[in-house]
Amino acid sequence: MKNVLIINGHEYYKKSKGELNQTIFNEIQHLLTDQFDIKTTVVDKGYEVEEEIEKWLWADVVIMQTPIYWFSIPGKFKQYIDRVYMDNIFFKGSNQYGRGGLLTGKKYMFSLTWNAPEAIFDNDEAFYEGKSLDEAIMHLHKMNQYVGMSPLPTYSIHDVVKHPNIDHYKHKLKNHVAEVFGIGEHQ
Repeated sequence: MKNVLIINGHEYYKKSKGELNQTIFNEIQHLLTDQFDIKTTVVDKGYEVEEEIEKWLWADVVIMQTPIYWFSIPGKFKQYIDRVYMDNIFFKGSNQYGRGGLLTGKKYMFSLTWNAPEAIFDNDEAFYEGKSLDEAIMHLHKMNQYVGMSPLPTYSIHDVVKHPNIDHYKHKLKNHVAEVFGIGEHQ
């Protein structure tokens, strides 16, 4: 994997201005830029669909930095997906539903920010009833599996409103990126 597309899927709201997502997005670029060719998209700033399709076709790995709003990605990021994941470019018809993906050999990674505390995952007594974080976002994984992509381990930070600890998040991200992409030293 040499070519990496990093997408910032944050959507601006007065209550959620996106500083944390932009910080993590910038940090991912910083951590990967010396060893990978990088292209970026900030959904909230606008984009050209054809240019985005070309970025996806160019990329070996797509990193999607996004907050989770109401259990999914922001509306503008969903609209981006709807416009960019094109029939006969990203997928085609198949005799078996979900097996027509054309982006095989490509990988994706979610980098997520949640207000939800980490303790609600893998906990039978909590909101997600024992489900893991990746089970909670299965619909997002399936969207990428449908187009033929394979997942890399998810990076996720939690409780971001009550406990905004940027230095901790950056340190955790550095270790995650080092492990997933085989760069630097784990610290």
